[in-house]
Amino acid sequence: MFQDRSLAASIRRDFAKDWLAQPRKDILAGIVVALALIPEAIGFALIAGVDPSVGLYASVVIAMVIAFTGGRPGMISAATAAVAVVVIPLVRDYGVEYLFAATILMGIFQGIAAVLRLDLLMQFVSRSVITGFVNALAILIFMAQIPQLTGVGVETYVMVAVGLAIIYLFPRVTKAVPSPLVAIVLLTAATMYWGIPVNNVAGEGELPDGLPFFAIPDVPLTWETFTIIAPYSLTMAAVGLLESLLTAQIVDDMTHTESDKRRECAGQGVANITAAFFGGMGGCAMIGQSVINVASGGRGRLSTFTAGAFLLFLLTVLGPYVGQVPMPALVAVMIMVSIGTFSWNSIPNLKRHPWTSSVVMLATVVTVVWTHDLALGVLVGVLLSGIFFAQKVKNMFTVERIRRPHSAVYVVTGEIFFASVDKFVEQLGPESQYEDAAHNVVIDVSRAHFWDISAIAALEKVIDRMRRNGRHVRVVGLNAASADLFDRFALEDRTGIELGLAPH
Repeated sequence: MFQDRSLAASIRRDFAKDWLAQPRKDILAGIVVALALIPEAIGFALIAGVDPSVGLYASVVIAMVIAFTGGRPGMISAATAAVAVVVIPLVRDYGVEYLFAATILMGIFQGIAAVLRLDLLMQFVSRSVITGFVNALAILIFMAQIPQLTGVGVETYVMVAVGLAIIYLFPRVTKAVPSPLVAIVLLTAATMYWGIPVNNVAGEGELPDGLPFFAIPDVPLTWETFTIIAPYSLTMAAVGLLESLLTAQIVDDMTHTESDKRRECAGQGVANITAAFFGGMGGCAMIGQSVINVASGGRGRLSTFTAGAFLLFLLTVLGPYVGQVPMPALVAVMIMVSIGTFSWNSIPNLKRHPWTSSVVMLATVVTVVWTHDLALGVLVGVLLSGIFFAQKVKNMFTVERIRRPHSAVYVVTGEIFFASVDKFVEQLGPESQYEDAAHNVVIDVSRAHFWDISAIAALEKVIDRMRRNGRHVRVVGLNAASADLFDRFALEDRTGIELGLAPH
């Protein structure tokens, strides 16, 4: 009974913390995000080759569901370009119903990823990669606004400038209302009142005028269908989780709080499955809208839920008015996001940080911006980080030969793995090359660690070479893990070889 009461009290505390800590700020922030979601959701749907409603309904459902199931309060998830570009061939060759089926399978894969704790792979993403990821997204967000700033009249530039002025100056007057919301409302009112000739949301694509409804994808439940959609679903799941987990880390840093990455993986899966059953495409976390939410004061799950719920309200009730929202107002908001997202400290840090970290960061930025593929950019950054780390560890390896009255002792210090085995073999003998060559050889590895089969094979090679030169070899100081590897993978014939503890 006591445990039940404690659990109930814990649930109430978590609910109050995540949903009711600051309702006014969360609701207002969610309204700003909802307005910013509309043009992007339409654009992503058009990228995928589907009706704008598919992107908009996806954003509605994913945002509302992830508010309950996600592991990062205050983060915004919706339809995204990262997922949209993956499904272009699927929609073109098989139609939108296969997209819905692929999105359901995507969610299932993400649930499996949560069970397998694949979120722990984020531990291998270095800070330099995350910084490069953030900077690349900031650049892409800004580049995405360029089409709205080319081939337009001077009115557009004036409105963007006024919008930015409101966004940055209004907080000096009051922070009770998010300045991006004030900018959108004032510029929309001015456009409608004076009839200013600028592009508006309605020009981006047709807005749906009804509620999304539940429907099972109209595809045959066969193995052939699975083989068609599985490759797309797997890629969508991987890209979606990668972007979501990186965005969660960024929001963690912005809010100085921690998130549950495993729950986020499962939550993304549930949200995508639900979206597919209500006529939506796949999605994931959005760094731009998440930054808007945090910058507008949103911290709790209520802000994420409000973004989805208010977007649904806008589409079904205020559609004609939403269509009149000027694109320059939204461009101003996204420019603010771009400026706020970019890690400006990374520029002077190029000189202060190790050159390897700077190379990793720049390589990530260039790859993402050049290919518009977030996953590829992160993969390049992680691979470079691994290569540089291996090189650094390799160079920390040393071997010292000490001649004693009756033996020669080779003291090995450092990490022995595939990258350092050549140096290991090179520096350990053969003992016969020395003028004071000894008959007895001791290889002291008490300050070393053998990490893989390559390391054991190298030790085996050194021992075999010593033995063929007529030496009696002892290996001392193997730690438990290294000794276990040696026992399992070294030669069965160990004539002339003794394994023992390190000498004191």
